[in-house]
Amino acid sequence: MLSRMIRAAGRRVADADEFELAQLVHLRNEFDQAIETAIYGQRSSGRSWEHIGLALGISRQGAFQRYGKRIEEEISGSN
Repeated sequence: MLSRMIRAAGRRVADADEFELAQLVHLRNEFDQAIETAIYGQRSSGRSWEHIGLALGISRQGAFQRYGKRIEEEISGSN
């Protein structure tokens, strides 16, 4: 359901002005932050980069390259 709503928003924004486009980009940033929070939680619970990569549809190396340094620094700093 949410995917359908997001696709519909993209179609609406295609016919809108820059303000609506900026709002859509803001939503993307919110989703990116939510994903990082979820990955942080997964790693904090001991989930491997392999499992996280599978969930993201990328390799474990890809997952680590994209999120690893920042996430691992946060985990190290919170201990």
